[in-house]
Amino acid sequence: MEKIAVIGGLGALSGADLFFKLLKNKSALKNQKHYHFIFEQQPYSQIESALFEAQDIKSRKFYTFNLCKNFEQKQVSKILMPCFASHSFIEELQKETSITIVNIFDAITHYLHSNFEKGTKIGVLTSSFVKESSLLKHYFQDYELIYPTNQSQLMQAIYGESGIKNGYLDGLPLEYVYEACMELKTKGCEVILPCITEISLLVNQLQTRGISIIDVNEVYADYALAKGHSEPVKPFKLGIVGGVGPSATVDFMNKIILSTPAEKDQDHIKMIVEQNPQIPDRTANLIQNDTDPTLALFSTCKKLEAAGSHAIAIPCNTAHAFLTEIQEHLNVPIVNMITTTAEYILEHFGKDSKVGLLATSGTIQSKVYFQVLTHYGLQVVIPDETHQNYVMDSIYGKFGVKAGYTQGHCKTQILKGVTYLIKKEAQVIILGCTELPLMFPQPQEEKHSHTKVELIDPTLILAKHIVSLAKSAI
Repeated sequence: MEKIAVIGGLGALSGADLFFKLLKNKSALKNQKHYHFIFEQQPYSQIESALFEAQDIKSRKFYTFNLCKNFEQKQVSKILMPCFASHSFIEELQKETSITIVNIFDAITHYLHSNFEKGTKIGVLTSSFVKESSLLKHYFQDYELIYPTNQSQLMQAIYGESGIKNGYLDGLPLEYVYEACMELKTKGCEVILPCITEISLLVNQLQTRGISIIDVNEVYADYALAKGHSEPVKPFKLGIVGGVGPSATVDFMNKIILSTPAEKDQDHIKMIVEQNPQIPDRTANLIQNDTDPTLALFSTCKKLEAAGSHAIAIPCNTAHAFLTEIQEHLNVPIVNMITTTAEYILEHFGKDSKVGLLATSGTIQSKVYFQVLTHYGLQVVIPDETHQNYVMDSIYGKFGVKAGYTQGHCKTQILKGVTYLIKKEAQVIILGCTELPLMFPQPQEEKHSHTKVELIDPTLILAKHIVSLAKSAI
């Protein structure tokens, strides 16, 4: 089943005409069970506009965007937009929707290339807005485009009080259009191309009078039905489970920004954050069997998935203890911070390296780091009970990093843990709680006696990995 939607209201009659031509397409008639056609028209303040002002285009942007979002909820596969002027912002609109918007200019270009040689004189009937834009020159550069002399009369035929947009399909509007066609015919035009979708309503009458004119709505409908479904190319979007903890989330986002090679704002990665500090404490659950955070984490991930994220990052080490069961029910990959950290250590320090781990008691008790590090052939050393209490105090204490402190007592406490691990011959130390790097804002080495050991920041490693993913997705 293919769902194809038509945006109505940009031109009420032309939208309905396009919808009818989808229905009467021979392929659609033969395979009616294969198609689900949707037509939606909402009240639109600029419906009678002749596009004399830039504000008219802006209103069309808002109108079409809202309808596209409605169609996303209905799981539509293609959208048709029967308005040439609105195609001036089709690229902007396409970036903001997950559904393919079929380009009417692509449909006509395909038709022209199939039926007319390059250099053919083509008479064009279009609005003043489209005529003055670069759209026609861009799409129809292979042809010689000729326009009627009396543009104001053509506009009156379409947009006037008794014009085609208001349902007057004969009388003076028809005669004005016919007069324009005859002028173009005398100028040597082989065919008339109306780049106003309302003129499709007059095609049969004009053809009866001997005018060779293209029915653009029919061409558009046939092209949309023949064109295979393809997902639009969208910029990489990262979903971030925020609030675990809040400061670590901001720190992680900043690391992504600083790790991204960018010359302007638009070069940076698109990120969406669900900042949810109410996710139950992960360590309290693992140690004291307090409230299970799994459902809250999963719910947050599903919101990020629904928002169009290509990948999800969780800047919380302890939360990775719940990652496997959450991932099974998601369609978007969670980038594993612990795995990327292990791969970094293996690459830079080698197999069998002794890795010190500073983390919450919950992270240590879950063995999530131990399992990954040993899988990569690395040895793990952790603080003893006394020094682990120092680590927990530096994180959760009254003057700990989760309370907003990054110097003083919390720094003194965590350095006790660092010293202990160095004495235990750790060659590298992981700052395995995402708040701990806040006390070490610059990559650095710590030393005891004459031994220097690098402190590894998993959030920085994850940030750089995300930047690489975004690059490969382009």
